[in-house]
Amino acid sequence: MDDEAAVGTSGGAQLPLSMVSEGQTVLVSRVRGSQELRQHLAELGFVQGASVKVVSRVNGDVLVSVKGATFGIGRDMAQKIATC
Repeated sequence: MDDEAAVGTSGGAQLPLSMVSEGQTVLVSRVRGSQELRQHLAELGFVQGASVKVVSRVNGDVLVSVKGATFGIGRDMAQKIATC
């Protein structure tokens, strides 16, 4: 698979996690990137259908809560996570 391979797909409008508003909860619709990156994000809980709450964001970097854990991810990684 290439860099655009998807973990999952959704028919609705999608927004990168880096653009989700603070306090909003969204669902992961797909994850783009290399197999290694997709595997890493899946291990953190970013799988299709997972609920993710954006706790705070600064310049595209986000502090998120997913599956009971809260952690920060950078803008580049957050751009690869499509939400709906």
